[in-house]
Amino acid sequence: MELYLIRHGKTIWNAENRLQGRTDIELNEEGIAAAKELGEKLKNIHFDMIYSSPLKRAFNTAELIRGARNIEIVKDDRLREISFGIYDGAYYKDWLAPDCPYRFFFNEPEKYFPPEKGESIEECCTRTKDFIQSVIEPLAQKNIERVMIVAHGALNASISCYLEKRDKRNSWGK
Repeated sequence: MELYLIRHGKTIWNAENRLQGRTDIELNEEGIAAAKELGEKLKNIHFDMIYSSPLKRAFNTAELIRGARNIEIVKDDRLREISFGIYDGAYYKDWLAPDCPYRFFFNEPEKYFPPEKGESIEECCTRTKDFIQSVIEPLAQKNIERVMIVAHGALNASISCYLEKRDKRNSWGK
């Protein structure tokens, strides 16, 4: 089975260099255009199933990629982005500052711990593993050839970690 992992299109918060986490931000014009362009590039590729995060930026990206094809987009809460808790909306420059305790998220994830009301990398990996094992892996037994998952950066990295059997230290595939 082929699995296409796609990150949502650009949002206003992406353009402002802000962490989105679980905040439900819509695509901006650039994100809409990029999703339509990707949809055009993938229009001749047959997908049996499309799964999406329920967050608007991912679901709308999935809709734009799907275009007029008659394929249901199945929302799954386990595909939501990792939660940055009280830091959803924080600017990357503040998050990555030398004195910020959360600065390890991107470069040394093994040292990262979540902010208040946030989610750990382990928790994100656990729910993505559950999604892959309970939804995607059984599809292989049903002769499903190609599946698209439209989600988020950290979420897609967690899926890749599981599929490639990488540990937390290499969660970003570096």
